[in-house]
Amino acid sequence: MAQQLPNYQITQLPDSSAPPRLRGEIPQYYTALLARYGPQNWWPARSRFEVIVGAYLTQNTNWSNVEKAMANLRRARRLSVSAMRQISLDELETLVRPSGYFRQKARHLRTFVAFLDRQYSGSLTRMFAQPTEKLRAELLELNGVGPETADSILLYAGNHPVFVVDAYTRRVLLRHGIIGRKTAYEEIRVMIEQAISSSAAESLVVKNPASQPRHPVSRMSSSARSALAQHYNELHALIIRVGNHYCRKKPACGGCPLQNFLKTDCGATAQDALESY
Repeated sequence: MAQQLPNYQITQLPDSSAPPRLRGEIPQYYTALLARYGPQNWWPARSRFEVIVGAYLTQNTNWSNVEKAMANLRRARRLSVSAMRQISLDELETLVRPSGYFRQKARHLRTFVAFLDRQYSGSLTRMFAQPTEKLRAELLELNGVGPETADSILLYAGNHPVFVVDAYTRRVLLRHGIIGRKTAYEEIRVMIEQAISSSAAESLVVKNPASQPRHPVSRMSSSARSALAQHYNELHALIIRVGNHYCRKKPACGGCPLQNFLKTDCGATAQDALESY
């Protein structure tokens, strides 16, 4: 049976400063992707801490490598705050090795646990109860946490309504002429958040969307979250989906659900599509 898209309700922000074109097109991109693929069941994880670990491990690698490292951690029963607190650095490095940069990532995970213990007595519930901007600033002060990792933790583990900008987001928007090659992460994030949050609720609903999820339903992907956080969740996951299949380093625009939105020839700005921040 096809999975039905919930009838999300969102807050209206009539004074949004998002550019008119962005306000008009980003919601259309979102619904076009929803119509093609449907909900993606992202983030695939069993717990909030597993999402946080995955957000660290996915840096500079692909998800298949992250899955290998996560499987190692799960088999070793190390996917909890208490277990991560007790594990030796050598063992942690060995377990996360498939994700690449394993020494750095192991140290950064230990740094996060130390921060959680110091600031919030080891409680993710206390941590995520903080105001978004306060917690975001704290996360960004940690070694190994940049804006994309911080926002992934906030959105996918903590249900904070922030949009995650990644290399696929930049590539799609750049090739469609919505941003420039030097547009900063924060500018893209705020523009997309304003474009979605200022849209009428009914404009973000797709009747009878396709059912082509990237992952099976998991405890975290099906957990309760605010309507706005759900929109940011789905849009980010859908951009990853279209980036994997069509908007690659060498674009393959034929059949792409966003092809009709292109203002230039396919891949005309591909040489400017930076891969990361």
